[in-house]
Amino acid sequence: MMNLEEFYTQRVQKFDEDIVALNKKLFLLSTLRLLIFLGTIVALYFASVNAKYVVAVLFIGIPLFLFLVSKYTNLKLQKAKIEALRNINLVELQVLKRDFSNLPNGKEFADDIHFFSQDIDLFGEGSFYQISNRTKLTEGSLLLSNIYKENSISDILEKQEAISELGEKVDWRQEFSAMAALTKTETSTHTIAKWLKNYKSFVPKAMNYIPMVFSVFSIGIFIAYFLDNMPESFLITWLVIGMLIVGVFTKKVTSLGQSVTKMKSTFDQYNQLLEMIEATDFSSALLKKQQENILSKGEKNSKVLKKFASLLSNLDRNNNMLYLIFANGFFLRSLTDCLAIEKWISNHGSAVEIWFETIAFFDAYSSLGNFAFNHPSFTYPEITNNDVVLKANNTGHPLLDPAKSILNDITIEGGQFFIITGANMAGKSTFLRTVSLQIMMANVGLPVCAETVSYSPIKLITSMRTTDSLTDDESYFFSELKRLRYIVDEIKTDRYFIVLDEILKGTNSTDKALGSRKFVERLVKSKSTGIIATHDLSLCGVANEYSAVKNHYFDAEIIDDELHFDYTFKDGICQNMNASFLLKKMGIIE
Repeated sequence: MMNLEEFYTQRVQKFDEDIVALNKKLFLLSTLRLLIFLGTIVALYFASVNAKYVVAVLFIGIPLFLFLVSKYTNLKLQKAKIEALRNINLVELQVLKRDFSNLPNGKEFADDIHFFSQDIDLFGEGSFYQISNRTKLTEGSLLLSNIYKENSISDILEKQEAISELGEKVDWRQEFSAMAALTKTETSTHTIAKWLKNYKSFVPKAMNYIPMVFSVFSIGIFIAYFLDNMPESFLITWLVIGMLIVGVFTKKVTSLGQSVTKMKSTFDQYNQLLEMIEATDFSSALLKKQQENILSKGEKNSKVLKKFASLLSNLDRNNNMLYLIFANGFFLRSLTDCLAIEKWISNHGSAVEIWFETIAFFDAYSSLGNFAFNHPSFTYPEITNNDVVLKANNTGHPLLDPAKSILNDITIEGGQFFIITGANMAGKSTFLRTVSLQIMMANVGLPVCAETVSYSPIKLITSMRTTDSLTDDESYFFSELKRLRYIVDEIKTDRYFIVLDEILKGTNSTDKALGSRKFVERLVKSKSTGIIATHDLSLCGVANEYSAVKNHYFDAEIIDDELHFDYTFKDGICQNMNASFLLKKMGIIE
């Protein structure tokens, strides 16, 4: 098995060496640039006696200086990318040491009324999202959260194949992430896509040929003027006519210019990500399908997007006063540029949203591939369609330190319901979250923390962390009842794996025992599959009446006046509770 720490350390060292080499090149170019500039100034001083020498110096010095500026800028961008790659690998080294502090926790995606996200540490500090998320784009982060919350059981094998392929494409993933990390945009892709969809053209169709005709006349007037066949006043009058034609549309041209200026950087940067996706050979069906979204009509849409960025740059030249006056006055350039932009929007505007969505997809799936790569001991579930919903050997919680995690086996058939009892802190809740996360991860297409897994896909629904609501003036008990009602309504319409942790905690023990029993009986009669953890041993009696109900427990032992846990999932009913022992041990009671 690959030593991940060694793997990422070697990559960091390589990128450190690349950065040192680039710094040397940058210093050299910076020095040459300064020397060329000073040399040109000195040469101009000595050449000033002859105009031809001045022109020659400028002809050589300026292009050479601009060439060096361009090379320097390109190297700076290359260095920024290498630094981003270095940081990506440094983060992975931190994660291997279980330091997640530099990763976003996704708490903004938490949903109190979701099927399960509130209960299974999906979002927040130390959450599954925080550990697995490596997205660099806002849209990618949102999509990843939605993938985790989707609760879909379709196309799992396709998802597994895609995640596995991206997991192996380490260089591609990191290159894509580095480029995405450098993407800084003024306007969100959602805003841009909406603007393009709703854009209304304003340039008349006649402008398809009027600027061309006007430009031909302008050239003719120029020639006539320089041949002394046309007075200067006519040239000026023609300039004014051109400015008046453009002036009719000034307000709309200005408005379009202001809108597209904010978008230009987005198109400039996103086309690089499109290029990466287009240029890669994918083998999995899901990745190929996504790639086809940006290869419509056999045309590489990165070039189409690049063309649009170029059109936006053309319009941006109106900020230059000389260009604004002469290019518009003699050639109606603003209208020509606007018309070209409007044609592009008409031809491609509706597809831009799909291109952005495809980029977000690869950003999100790169995180999933990275997770798979970082957990080589995890197993992709074998997808079945039989009576056994979940059969996992040596399974553990994916968020726990593997060195400390206790592994268990579980086999649960469709229509079975497990009642789990056990002492406080014995591992009941952790086990519930282990099973819940396994199902969520399996549905997403991820490998799970287990030696072997067979899985018949099923949706997940939980009730484990119900809270009261001061905002809605709800008691804890009423909030819990609403959650249970939500579960009952959902299982009427679909097949779910139900996970419950100590339900009806907000009422007295007699009501709790009776209510819990009735609720479990209802779930069993509906042939639901699931697990409930409880301290109420009377609930275990349901197993005597229904063969589908099985009792399991987690135990605790008092050895040498100390409490010991083995965190092992066992058959039967727990006999050893520890509340009174802990109260005495801590001096709370005598």
